[in-house]
Amino acid sequence: MGNVNLLAVLVAAVSAFMVGGIWYGPLFSKAWQREIGLSDEALKAANPLKVYGLAFLLSVLSALFLGHLLAFFDTSFRSTMMISVGIALTFIVPALGINYLFGLKSGKLFAIDAGYWIAFYAAMGLVFGFLGA
Repeated sequence: MGNVNLLAVLVAAVSAFMVGGIWYGPLFSKAWQREIGLSDEALKAANPLKVYGLAFLLSVLSALFLGHLLAFFDTSFRSTMMISVGIALTFIVPALGINYLFGLKSGKLFAIDAGYWIAFYAAMGLVFGFLGA
């Protein structure tokens, strides 16, 4: 695993998870719900422990790999941000775009979700930039 900073991994995962809470909460909750076709009742019926618990574990997995990658390359703050945001822009966003095109999803939903992933990886990059990978 190299010299991955596990504290930075945990803080990065928490920060990215919090981005999701803000992004899909006060910023875009109603627009996202409308675009994806979820009612308030459907969201309330979901198991929050399962949804939030698994989402956090997946955030930890993303932060762990990003931390490993950054530690391997021994990056500067600038390159940490370039790699972090670059992952979102060149891997995550195109993958979403392809899925949304074939799934006939709206451009608005794509913009909401793509923006989230860019913010998600930028938040983790900031943490790794300040705390080290």
